[in-house]
Amino acid sequence: MVRTRQWGPAQSLLALVPLLIGLPWLALKHQYSLPTPIVDQYDPTTSLPQLSEATILQYAKYLSEDIGYRTPGTREHALADAWMTEKAYQLKEECERVVAAQPGRKLQCEVWRQEGSGSHRFDMMAARLYKHYVNLSNIIIRLSDGTDQGKVDAVLVNSHLDSTLPSPGAADDALAVGVMIECVRVLVNTPGWEPKHAVIFLFNNAEESLQDGSHLFSTQHPIASTVRAVINLEAAGTTGPELLFQATSHEMIQAYSHVPRPYGTIFANEIFSSGVLLSDTDFRQFEYYLNVTGLDMAVVGNSYLYHMRGDLVENIEAGVAQHMAENTFALIEHLTSPASPLPGLASGYGRPRTVFFTYLGVFFVYSFRTAKVLYSLLFIASCVLVRSASGPSARGVTMAKALFSVVLGGLGALVGANAVAFIMQQVLGRGMSWFKGEFEPLILYGPAAMCGALITQLSLAPVPEKAILHAQLLAYAFLAVAGQFAGVGSSAVFFLSALSTFGALLVDRVTYHLSASSENDAGRDGDVKGAEDGRNKVDNPEAKDGSVSLWTYALGQTIPLLTGTQLASATLVVFVPLTGRIGSEAPAEYIIASIVAILGSYTLNFTMPFVHRFDLPVLRKAVTILLLVVGVVMAVFARKEVFDRDHQKRLFVLHKEDLNTREQHLHIAAADGAPGFDDLVHDITAHFGAAGMPPKAIVMDDWNSDWDTLYPFSAFLSPYKIDLPLDPAYDAPWPPEEQFTVSAVNDTLDESKGTRTMTLKIDHPGIMWTVIAFDAHVLEWTLDNNPPEEFARHHIKEASFYGTDVWTVDMTIKWPPPNTHPRSSDVDGLRVDFIGIQEKRMWPAKKADADGHQAMKLFEEFDAWLDEKTGGSVDALFMGCVSGEVVV
Repeated sequence: MVRTRQWGPAQSLLALVPLLIGLPWLALKHQYSLPTPIVDQYDPTTSLPQLSEATILQYAKYLSEDIGYRTPGTREHALADAWMTEKAYQLKEECERVVAAQPGRKLQCEVWRQEGSGSHRFDMMAARLYKHYVNLSNIIIRLSDGTDQGKVDAVLVNSHLDSTLPSPGAADDALAVGVMIECVRVLVNTPGWEPKHAVIFLFNNAEESLQDGSHLFSTQHPIASTVRAVINLEAAGTTGPELLFQATSHEMIQAYSHVPRPYGTIFANEIFSSGVLLSDTDFRQFEYYLNVTGLDMAVVGNSYLYHMRGDLVENIEAGVAQHMAENTFALIEHLTSPASPLPGLASGYGRPRTVFFTYLGVFFVYSFRTAKVLYSLLFIASCVLVRSASGPSARGVTMAKALFSVVLGGLGALVGANAVAFIMQQVLGRGMSWFKGEFEPLILYGPAAMCGALITQLSLAPVPEKAILHAQLLAYAFLAVAGQFAGVGSSAVFFLSALSTFGALLVDRVTYHLSASSENDAGRDGDVKGAEDGRNKVDNPEAKDGSVSLWTYALGQTIPLLTGTQLASATLVVFVPLTGRIGSEAPAEYIIASIVAILGSYTLNFTMPFVHRFDLPVLRKAVTILLLVVGVVMAVFARKEVFDRDHQKRLFVLHKEDLNTREQHLHIAAADGAPGFDDLVHDITAHFGAAGMPPKAIVMDDWNSDWDTLYPFSAFLSPYKIDLPLDPAYDAPWPPEEQFTVSAVNDTLDESKGTRTMTLKIDHPGIMWTVIAFDAHVLEWTLDNNPPEEFARHHIKEASFYGTDVWTVDMTIKWPPPNTHPRSSDVDGLRVDFIGIQEKRMWPAKKADADGHQAMKLFEEFDAWLDEKTGGSVDALFMGCVSGEVVV
């Protein structure tokens, strides 16, 4: 690393361009690489069984398209149950044939179809909800060596057969169902495979109704107590490798190190565990009721299609199924082998104190203890390196100024990005203009963040670039140590950056001294004037002290570029589509702007020392250019449409008939803060609403029962209510035997104790996903053992198997209710709000079975109009609901 005349900014940037382009490309190539899909079920060369993506996708397509929308409570849900039950017994028969053909092979296959009822509390998004389910089912396959000892410790692999209301569920979760079926087939047909420990495949049939199927298995199945660890397979997207986003023990993290294509980081693990994503999986039930550890994995790329009509096999990227299958299979092989950690987990497990991350396809694992030692050593070494520096750039005042410059630059990046966010949303009214591309926020907010950072340097320049590099090194090394000692495993990102900077500065220091030594030798051998000329050309000690070689930037920026690119891409792939379903009140614009500013500052952390490499006029020119770029980019994004056919807006539409008043209304809601929703609602009203009746904006709170079918997700919605024109000839077809009713039976009043004991009975023929809501001080009930010790609002949500039309809740409440409470003082009994979805009134789920009902006619017309009006940029969920209010 020979020091020569310093290049100007343009030449320097051109020299670094290959690095700035090549390293991110390399990182993304490794991050999103997928295996080549396999078609044949058996290897043509060896005749051994192999995991076939083509077979997996056939299963996924049959479930999602041939059967269709498998929402719990529908006929299609029952068809999927029957299909999976038949498939499980076919696999059992295949297993028995294989074992019979291989005498002495220790392999037993068992199948159960579990059916049961139950209830559980499901708190989410600061809301308290009680779930009650009736006659729901699971299909279970267990593979073991056939001995009692071999069944004592088992690993559970879980996926769910059902899909949610607006989606056919090809990726979520028919893909994982197909993966599990393929794993069973390959394991059974692999010659000589004998599990030391059992593997249980749970095809649970009620996840989308808020994890009822996993609760049913965990609390009622006889083999649930043998589970020691869980592998949960999910999907919130259709592209890219499946992400390990929850790992709850060191043993299971070590088990994951055996997969052929790892993709998981403690960064994702800690973000999900923080609850910031407001998402959940079946893993919650297994962890809570079985007290087991495990791994939670999901496909997350292109999550624009999550819970949308577009969740079809044709949109699942080639290689996704193969990737999930190969990783799952490797985990099963390891966890059922003699080297399995399962027996050691029988006595419980501890929360992981393990750092883990995938880096360019390689999986790194080390303990928190090791991390503390490594990070502490690096911090000490960094202090020594900085302290041993000589010259003006190492002076205390200069270092203090450099540290202040680093901190101010980070704050400036945040302010710059959020200032543009404010202008885009509040001034121009063009929020979420980046929504159509996960990486588009980098274009809008990246220049703004860099500009904000550089503006803060104008008043501080000049600062020696070496001093700023030293300040960054100390800052990152300190954050790594402090974060790790605070128990934050994600501090590894600061360690990696500090390590890169330390290495670059150390090399620069060594080469500087070697270069200086060779120049001194040349000076002694030549004449005095020649030596002076050489020093004037190459090295002025006072001026040169604060500079570093351009190679220092190339070396020091390598790891931050690689790490930052991987972090930024993984984060934006999740968070950008997520803004389309987190509600209009969420500060989506500022969340995305801040993510870009923080991760951008990390990824290009050498930007600030680089601009201080040159004179103040260069810094001013850089700020001017960036301001122009920011202006141009904002102008371009201000003209962009937020949604298109591939990145759609979610619209929720209820056709609701009130059983008390016989009134009918359309309820329209969105779950994002993008502009244009109010205009769309008014256009809908003009086309479908009653003449002269404007739409009414409705307050969304716990007492808005119109949207209780989607509770607690309804908290994200921004609803409007539209009056529908009434057909005088229409008479609701509700004969007495088919009426949706709520009644109190076994009703007993104990005046001495001030209590009322009763059974609430809900009759709902042809109605699914019923919800009742009421205000009371519940003393005890059959839902759980800990009702709130106060007068409160209660929501009870039901899910039942197709054809089940009655459910009950026994309870004892304080009676009479407090007269001072505004929601109890105007009635003589218990007021209950109730609502449900008509099983035959969902669009497009029941499109093929449309029976001419006025709600379905409206949905068909509405859907066609909406597609033409918006160019296919809106995906609407249509539900025909009936509701009422009763005092019991």
